[in-house]
Amino acid sequence: MSEALIAASLWVLAATMVAFLPMRQQYRPGLVLLIAAPGVIAWIGVAHGAVMAVLGAAAFVSMFRNPLRYLWRRARGAAPELPSEPNRERPR
Repeated sequence: MSEALIAASLWVLAATMVAFLPMRQQYRPGLVLLIAAPGVIAWIGVAHGAVMAVLGAAAFVSMFRNPLRYLWRRARGAAPELPSEPNRERPR
């Protein structure tokens, strides 16, 4: 397995671990992953070609669809709301 695919696999594992965090603790590591993704996808493209880079980009968009949708709306001038913490009642 190439170094690019190993880096992509580690990125996916890190994104999965961040998803397990409570929503308020996801912002900083999620932002780091969001910023790092284009570099990893470009690395995959250089090492394995455009088709693999497009597949990597599709996987990235699939995993980060809500943050990307939020950023898209902010860029267009809308004021989207952040998701709130779900109210979870403890069983009695």
